[in-house]
Amino acid sequence: MMGLIQRSLLAATLVAGLLGEAGASNCPAHYVDGRLPEIQKSSMQAATTELCYGVFGVMHSGITRTPLWSAEHLTADNLAAAKTLSRENSFHAEPRLPARARAELSDYARSGYDRGHMAPNGDMPDRSSQRESFTLANMVPQDGENNRHLWAGIEGVVRKLAVREGDLYVVTGPAFLGANLQKIGNVLVPTHLYKLVYSPRQKAGAAFFVENRATADYEMLSIAQLEARIGINLLPSLNAAQKETVLRLPKVKMRKSRGDN
Repeated sequence: MMGLIQRSLLAATLVAGLLGEAGASNCPAHYVDGRLPEIQKSSMQAATTELCYGVFGVMHSGITRTPLWSAEHLTADNLAAAKTLSRENSFHAEPRLPARARAELSDYARSGYDRGHMAPNGDMPDRSSQRESFTLANMVPQDGENNRHLWAGIEGVVRKLAVREGDLYVVTGPAFLGANLQKIGNVLVPTHLYKLVYSPRQKAGAAFFVENRATADYEMLSIAQLEARIGINLLPSLNAAQKETVLRLPKVKMRKSRGDN
């Protein structure tokens, strides 16, 4: 599999969208202090494209054909609006990405994996944002039991915390750890998933970190611990001490049943 990734990296020079000026974002409102996360692993830097949506931003990888992260400035007002919307599924390939770099619906068909939202549909305050959340640029192949139970519980906890805090910055993404990686169609399957939460009010953050399998287990990590594992400086405006200041997160309860989140 590593050979496959290396060959993909050589082909990635054909794909537009390499990172520009470090720290600059086309949609700074979604990020703490407007600073874009910084990719530290050279193998992850090729074929990246920043995509901006109404209430979230994505850094998409043409190598994995998934987001490397989806970032939200999650507010209590937006969540109140989101509660009034019924769910309307509209999964679609991202038209702003070239076909050679994006996931297609056919990649997920009969794969055994859910199309797992990174910026969740349940956070979206209006129909336009809801439809944007169903782009495959915001999806990863996710174990169905994980998606519908543990991960849905994590999303619910974060929403409740955002209402209590007034607002949160949230960065969600996949991790591809080890050499024994799998694919569905042309899309790499992550080994783990993470959701980082930062409270501007408390000036503290923490992250949920879970294996991409049917499990009730999850780890709670500091920002620094998560960044070290995934090779991305997710909150570059914070110093080392701030990244070790851990936000207390509520205990997650598994959801009993739910569709793709």
